[in-house]
Amino acid sequence: MTNHLDALENESIYIIREAYSHVRNLALLWSMGKDSTVLLHLVRKAFMGHFPIPLVHIDTSYKIPDMIRWRDEFVRANNLRLIIGQNKQALEAGMGPEQGRLTCCGALKTQALLDTVKEHEIQGLILGIRRDEEGSRGKERVVSPRSSDSSWTYKDQPAEMWNHYNLHVPSDVHVRVHPILQWTELDVWEYIRQEKLAVMPLYFSQNGKRYRSLGCAPCTGTIDSSANSIDEIIAELKGIGTSERAGRAQDLEHAYAMQKLRTAGYM
Repeated sequence: MTNHLDALENESIYIIREAYSHVRNLALLWSMGKDSTVLLHLVRKAFMGHFPIPLVHIDTSYKIPDMIRWRDEFVRANNLRLIIGQNKQALEAGMGPEQGRLTCCGALKTQALLDTVKEHEIQGLILGIRRDEEGSRGKERVVSPRSSDSSWTYKDQPAEMWNHYNLHVPSDVHVRVHPILQWTELDVWEYIRQEKLAVMPLYFSQNGKRYRSLGCAPCTGTIDSSANSIDEIIAELKGIGTSERAGRAQDLEHAYAMQKLRTAGYM
């Protein structure tokens, strides 16, 4: 298992270093979840303990309150640079889940992200998405150039053969880079155990429930679970039969919900 995790880690670190050397003004899109926290650790490993790029968090104002507290404490304790993006205009106009989950995500996540990228002139974002997490993400490439409006054309992506990642993109092209795309949910938890990483306490059971995937409070459900440790989560995952994002309401609203959001520029 260690050899498998080491191979994944080495490839991810290679991708991160390549992105940093080729992409102007690189940032890490951080959700505070397990995947982006692993990615944060990999960036630190790639640069010998340093963290040379800022974090970007898109704050919808609907996140589970414990997530925001954990975010601020983690950033402060690790002396990280954090850019918080928010679509204040939409919030002031009353945008929320009751307007429709896809409409809400489009305004408070996608548009907020696009505005933040433009405001801070971010050419590239590295993201902790995985192919096994959700169907449309299974169509992704490690390096994903975007159009001038950051939209994603999933039917027209550059080929990636023999782990050759094309990061030679013009300086005016926005690019998304996915260093852990080939990891699985189980890989992530086994790596967290191996590296002894701190993760959001919401992942652990409280009163017989825990979060398997984290998002906005109105749209994220818990699962029945007694797993109170990383070892217990790993054991639970080996026998579970439901999708990781089965509790995310926006995914359930439409058969191609996530694909629609990601085509418009969502993570």
